[in-house]
Amino acid sequence: MRLRPFALLTSLMLSVVLFSPSCITRKDISYFQDISDTLTVGKISQSYEAFIQPGDIISVHVSSLSQESNTFFNSIDEESGRLMANTYLVDASGAIDMPLIGSVKVSESTTQVAKFLIRNKLDKYLVEPTVRVRIKNFKVTVLGEVTTPGVYNIPDEKITLVEALGLAGDLTIFAQRNNVLLIREKDGNRQFVKVDLRSKEFFESEYYYLHSNDILYVEPGKGKIASADAWYRILPIVFSGITAVALFLTRIPFN
Repeated sequence: MRLRPFALLTSLMLSVVLFSPSCITRKDISYFQDISDTLTVGKISQSYEAFIQPGDIISVHVSSLSQESNTFFNSIDEESGRLMANTYLVDASGAIDMPLIGSVKVSESTTQVAKFLIRNKLDKYLVEPTVRVRIKNFKVTVLGEVTTPGVYNIPDEKITLVEALGLAGDLTIFAQRNNVLLIREKDGNRQFVKVDLRSKEFFESEYYYLHSNDILYVEPGKGKIASADAWYRILPIVFSGITAVALFLTRIPFN
């Protein structure tokens, strides 16, 4: 039985799609290759706390024994009537402006330090005040050869580079594991750092934990570039052939 024209065209298109030369090896795509097969123990020598920076948006929730006084420092939810944290934009000088207590410099401080700074000023107005401070706009951007590139908000203000790649659906098979670019703004400068995910030394790097507004760019490897180049070279020839076959098939009578 002879194939219908549509079936023949479908077979040709599948042949083209499946033609994808590649030279990717296991060594190209494996993480942390220098970890031995036996038990490896590495001491955790670093931790990370986010520092508040100018331009950050922070939430400040204040509570005390005086419910009436608490309303000066919090927002009221219209539906539930509950007191909600106020949000503040950290200005260029690194300060926020709060009711009654005025300006409080919070930049270059962790949220823990900031809450003590605010609480010390509130002692003049409230009885046994407690303060909670959170950074609301902690985010990282992941681009390039990952499954789901995008901007990711981090509610707990702490994320590792590996976790960020996990949020983005992991690296694709074409990604360069030894050449992940990290872009970071720090002290008025922009840093460009190449990170090698194939080495366990990465765990001891100062770039293991990401900072707010960090950007990760994962470059494509040679395998994808070679495949794309071969595809674009052969594509015009293949479609010219398909067109010719289609014209020929339309002239053949099928029962």
